[in-house]
Amino acid sequence: MPAEVQRTVLPNGVRIISERMPHVRSVSVGIWLATGARLESPQETGICHFLEHLLFKGTKHRTAEEIARSVDSIGGNLDAYTGKEMVTFNAKVLDEHLPIAFDVLSDMVVNPLLRPEDIQKEKGVILEEIKMELDNPEYVVHEMFASNFWRGHALGRPILGTRETVQRFTPEMVESYYRRVYIPSNIVITAAGNLDHERLVELARERFEQMPAGGPLPPDEPPVTHARLALRHKKSLEQVHLCLGVPAHPAPHKDRFAGYLLNTLLGGGMSSRLFQNIRERQGLAYAVFSEVSPYRDTGCLYIYAGTSVDAARKVVHSILAELRRFKEEPVSQDELQRGKDYLKGSLILGLESTTHRMANLARQELYFGRFFSLDELIEDIERVTPEDVQRVAQQFFDSRSITLTVLGNLDGVRLRREELVC
Repeated sequence: MPAEVQRTVLPNGVRIISERMPHVRSVSVGIWLATGARLESPQETGICHFLEHLLFKGTKHRTAEEIARSVDSIGGNLDAYTGKEMVTFNAKVLDEHLPIAFDVLSDMVVNPLLRPEDIQKEKGVILEEIKMELDNPEYVVHEMFASNFWRGHALGRPILGTRETVQRFTPEMVESYYRRVYIPSNIVITAAGNLDHERLVELARERFEQMPAGGPLPPDEPPVTHARLALRHKKSLEQVHLCLGVPAHPAPHKDRFAGYLLNTLLGGGMSSRLFQNIRERQGLAYAVFSEVSPYRDTGCLYIYAGTSVDAARKVVHSILAELRRFKEEPVSQDELQRGKDYLKGSLILGLESTTHRMANLARQELYFGRFFSLDELIEDIERVTPEDVQRVAQQFFDSRSITLTVLGNLDGVRLRREELVC
């Protein structure tokens, strides 16, 4: 464990992890739930995100306005986020204001009111958020992709929920979900910046030590991926939006850095093969990129592009050609080094932020159960060889595993499963 990182576990299971950064004047602190939307039942789809919103609506000690004002008044930032596998409530403040920020965050998590009138009101807010996202074709094509790729599993259902599931939420459902999930064994507190670990532990003890233990978390079924082709016609769209993806490594996999480098070289930046070939050389798309989404026990590498109806088939075939190249030819040392430098630069620049470091502590605790120094991470990146990248490409880019979703004014667009060969 790096010397600056310290970890304490309270008797009831709450984990507290901090990283001291004495050269800054800020502190970022977060309260994390080690489970996210993937633990929802089909009827509960969206309730994890819904509850995240509700915790801002008031506690036994503060109104919603007082929650917002208490952090605004000290020049801090208050934020929250729901993911598939974790939820966070976090704040960034001057180091001297850590006790105030922590008091607000812990009050929200431990003492929410969850009033029926707030639940009813928040339904309207979330339904508007869903409508806003459904007006965004990039969001829609990604949700189409996820629902096909992770078919039948919570990873394939929308974090926001649907109009139908949100409208059916009752105060009893919300209360039940809160009692099941907001329990000490599922809570991780992380902080990074100019702080003292023992002081943070003291603050956590005051707020969390009396929290009831709760029962076991609901069972979490491992997902199975599906290879599917789905085209959805929407006449009002000017562009065709497509998302093509394959299974990839889970977050803790030993080959994860080879996977990250493969993604970087494929579509991770302006010098990537997809950007250079599809946008710069052929002029077929404005936006084209790839991303890796790793989870505890599975993962996905996907490619997004927005193009014209006339170019859609050509873009798909161009993507598949790039996947074939990675399988058939090892990347050059020069190209690999550029990818390594890109990854290392992103990593080092990110670690200058207390917020990034605070989040990094949570990810390392939840996915690895240990903490990596910057030197270790750089060594892991530098250790990757061209052969490693090619081997991972051969594992990922299997024609039988490809899922493709296409959304747009698809008059004349014909794509068959047999064309998806790489």
